[in-house]
Amino acid sequence: MISFLGLCIQNLIQTIKYIFGGNVKRDSVFARAAMISYDSLPIALSIVFIAAVVIALQVSKQFLMTGAESYVGGFLAIALIRELAPGFAALAINARAGTAVCAEIANMKVTSQVDALKTLKVDPVGYYFAPRIIAGAITIPMVVVLAELFGILGGMIVSYFAIGLHPNRYMSSVWLWLNTRDIYISIFKGFLFGIVIPLVCATQGYETQGGAKGVGISTTQAAIKATVFLLLTDLIVTFIFYVIN
Repeated sequence: MISFLGLCIQNLIQTIKYIFGGNVKRDSVFARAAMISYDSLPIALSIVFIAAVVIALQVSKQFLMTGAESYVGGFLAIALIRELAPGFAALAINARAGTAVCAEIANMKVTSQVDALKTLKVDPVGYYFAPRIIAGAITIPMVVVLAELFGILGGMIVSYFAIGLHPNRYMSSVWLWLNTRDIYISIFKGFLFGIVIPLVCATQGYETQGGAKGVGISTTQAAIKATVFLLLTDLIVTFIFYVIN
């Protein structure tokens, strides 16, 4: 994992140089954005919505027993925006699009398309990585914001039908507990996740060897490694913004 992290950092530096060289095509970025975030939007929103509904079902009656039912919305909003929505959305996108990125690049590697680019004096790392990383960094924060809205809406619906909590009281507690700083941090998490997912998966795909069997192995490893790095990134960001500060 340490050596793989070094490869990821090297590829990221090389990609940044490629981006600032002005070689990235806008159409390629749009196509990757659609593949990474738009196509993953239904599953990401569904997972966060269901998670919010489950949490609301778990805590609403407990809050009602203690007379604190008015705080269900605030509690759920904090849990969603600080952790659940960015994390679950990123994991869903990784499972849906990250593995696809790895398989695509791995297939290009084993079919010698990477070597063909080198003969044309085109940097394959920049050519393959840059559009995907730009697309992920721009669009995944948007998915995170939508997931937060869907999660809060799901909690409001469940709280109304489970304990009869009026939507006005629910939203009042959301605005009372919610801090714009939490929203900014969740968007920043989405931005970092948008870099980590394509970077890790593309790096794993770029290191593929061994034909079709190697593509399958790399795809599995990409899903695992990207999940680990996503959780580590989440831990570091949370520690910096909520423990140190």
